[in-house]
Amino acid sequence: MTTRYDYLVVGGGMVADAAARGIRERDARGTIGILSADVEPPYTRPALSKKLWTDPEFDWDQVPLGTTEATGAELRLETLVTRIDRDAREVTTAAGETIGYGALLLATGSTPARLAAPDDDRIIHFRSAEDYRALRRLAGPGVHVAVVGGGYIGAELAAALSQEGSRVTLVHPDAVLGGSQLPASLAEGLESRFRDAGVEVLGGVRAERAEPAVDAVVVHLGDGRSVGADVVVVGLGATPVTELAEQAGLPVDDGVVVDAHLRTEDPAIWAAGDIARYPDAILGPVRIEHVDHAEASGRAAGRSMAGDTAPYEHTPYFYTQVFDVRWEAVGTLDASLPTLEERLDDDRVVVYYLDGERAIGVLLWKVEERRDAARAVLRDPPATREELVGAIR
Repeated sequence: MTTRYDYLVVGGGMVADAAARGIRERDARGTIGILSADVEPPYTRPALSKKLWTDPEFDWDQVPLGTTEATGAELRLETLVTRIDRDAREVTTAAGETIGYGALLLATGSTPARLAAPDDDRIIHFRSAEDYRALRRLAGPGVHVAVVGGGYIGAELAAALSQEGSRVTLVHPDAVLGGSQLPASLAEGLESRFRDAGVEVLGGVRAERAEPAVDAVVVHLGDGRSVGADVVVVGLGATPVTELAEQAGLPVDDGVVVDAHLRTEDPAIWAAGDIARYPDAILGPVRIEHVDHAEASGRAAGRSMAGDTAPYEHTPYFYTQVFDVRWEAVGTLDASLPTLEERLDDDRVVVYYLDGERAIGVLLWKVEERRDAARAVLRDPPATREELVGAIR
């Protein structure tokens, strides 16, 4: 007989955990199934590049989210869903099993962008808990690690590895680290922190491929140079996993298209997290890959699946932590836009990113507990840029 769940989640990350908890807020008894291609139960992914390296009081026991214990959901690991039959309200797994659903949530997340390279244990496309463990085994004092990519993952890992005693080379395409998002003064200060920590920063160049050798992995750069390292870690962004939705004939446009309730055009199917393109209450149609959205949209989708009629109105923020700098942001961060910088003191800065006179993004550099104020500025922006000064203090 076909197994059937009242609520079925495809994907086993933080969205799945939040969705199961959201369902339980509305329905204490309905059956919940989670089908995950991962080998690990849901866990807090940001810790893989942050707290597990930098906080001595945070250990692996704090990483799992305890989804099944908290919600009673039935979790099936190493289970890849390959097909959705919308008419029958069933999914099919790679093993050929058919599983029915009353309401279905797609939470398939993203897959890391890859550098041209053969499979080799010393080349890690960093995304999962398994990748974290592999890097922990390989890195250490005196080990040369080449980090490819200067985004959130690459910068966080380069900082963490240098603090752990590894010799680090960071390869990134911006002229200055963070220069595509941050104003020049902040980007220059950020890069100087890496250099002061002993990180070799190779900016303004892209890695083209990596080739394993007997005693090293060689990263070939676009300008003809090469970097030999013991380990290569790749953090080049990620691509939403939307193939299942496409196979089912659901609209996909840089993500699975959903409404304000995170529901697709099929009234029995929702999507949340990295893959969802949704109408944000402030930002408009958008797809967001950060953890705040994973948790908030997962919970909202779960509640919606269980009958809640409230729309998803949370505008997510994103953040990073490297060395002594934590910054948070809401909206668009694009260094090519005009900006207005307001220094609150020597260290703390608020940056407004402008479209004409209107703020469309806010960066909070070492400014804490002001995310709601940033959202308020974007929701109801002052008429002129002069009126922005003092809006967030």
